[in-house]
Amino acid sequence: MRSLVIKVTAGKDDPERCNQAFTVAAAAVASGVTVSLWLTGESAWFALPGRAEEFSLPHAAPLADLLAGVLAAGTVTLCTQCAARREITQADVIEGIRISGAATFVAEIMPDNTQALVY
Repeated sequence: MRSLVIKVTAGKDDPERCNQAFTVAAAAVASGVTVSLWLTGESAWFALPGRAEEFSLPHAAPLADLLAGVLAAGTVTLCTQCAARREITQADVIEGIRISGAATFVAEIMPDNTQALVY
């Protein structure tokens, strides 16, 4: 089975790039692809309740809806170091989002037939 790992580094600082990552992840999940979405850098803030609802980009699906779609059928991970730099703990994040680090990311992208995208 093929899977897709997407690492999004952009947040409100680069809304188009940020939204592209969430859109691709949600479209892949809707297509039946196994998806792992990684929140790193400024996208780390979207692991917190209410933050995705604050994001707005004209002519784009609401980020909160895209995130909910990925959470419903895929995996969402917040980078350990990114969380620590922002003083975000597991108790702070949306239910279903895990905090994990580089070793987990490498393990996810190494199996055969895995495609990794970085936004």
